[in-house]
Amino acid sequence: DWCRFSQILAPVFQESYTKVLEEFPEPGRVLFGKVDCEHETTLGTRFHISKYPTLKLLMNGKVMKREFRGQRSADSIDPIKHIQNFDEFNKIDETKASLIAYSSSLPNTLQDYNIYRKVAIDLRDDCSFYWVTGDPSHSHLADGKSLTVLFKPSRSKPNDNDLTYPGVLQSYDELSTWSTDKCIPLVREITFENAEELTEEGLPFVILFHAPDDKHSIDVYTKVVQTELLSESGNVNFLIADGLKFAHPLHHLGKTQKDLPLIAIDSFRHMYLFPNFNDIEIPGKVKTFLQDLYSGKLHREFHFGADPVTNEIPAQIAGQTSPPESTFAKLAPSRNRYTLLKDEL
Repeated sequence: DWCRFSQILAPVFQESYTKVLEEFPEPGRVLFGKVDCEHETTLGTRFHISKYPTLKLLMNGKVMKREFRGQRSADSIDPIKHIQNFDEFNKIDETKASLIAYSSSLPNTLQDYNIYRKVAIDLRDDCSFYWVTGDPSHSHLADGKSLTVLFKPSRSKPNDNDLTYPGVLQSYDELSTWSTDKCIPLVREITFENAEELTEEGLPFVILFHAPDDKHSIDVYTKVVQTELLSESGNVNFLIADGLKFAHPLHHLGKTQKDLPLIAIDSFRHMYLFPNFNDIEIPGKVKTFLQDLYSGKLHREFHFGADPVTNEIPAQIAGQTSPPESTFAKLAPSRNRYTLLKDEL
């Protein structure tokens, strides 16, 4: 009760509950709960609450991976923005990747809308979702189609083309798989805006630092990740970072912008530099680098030098320095202060 921002959110949360109850009146269909983490300290620890107020969504008995980060208003419950004219599409916010459903009918006349909405709920943190209704003769509804789903990359990726969903909207699994692949690519860009969210996932970062105009190294890095490191996607986050914007981590690694491109691992404890970027295309080289992280070899070698051929444990080398401390861990949610993001209260 002492938190001012929790006090501000309280009536909004109550209004949201009232609106949801009107739409889903069945008992137990949707539940709203409030937890005072000052008294329920075990629950606060269990759900990794680091600032107040925090909104979490539980579905099918599981906590969704990320906290809710959208605008905290009752009307933001619906993850889909509705537009009544195809021409209005040009006015949408392109700073975020989008999925757009072009339809000749209003959503409440289509069974497909419920499946589209389920996918929007799953991916609302990663993509914006639109449902646009308009003239059935529009080019987006050519060949007699009554519905077309389009993926539009963010404007930060001007070289990427819009993609049309090739499957049928009646299949949640098909649409979810396709949309997830587009909204959450295997290799993502880290920015100061999404760094906190990425650190919350708790996975080490494998980061390509590149010059802003260097597209070649991004393509090479992405290809290696897709062809050799797909099995590691559940263990680490593969990221790219603008080396000019993230000059501070480079400084910790003893590097400057002149050394770009380069690859590093941030384990949230230390940072480890891949020795030579040009070795990235040697089969198995980056994967071995990752295995050395898992085994603790990278950490040992910073303290004791290269592992010996024998099984003897080497004595610590006097004056040997530790690996650079993690810099991205400092962008994680603070445990000592309460933070607000730009579109929150």
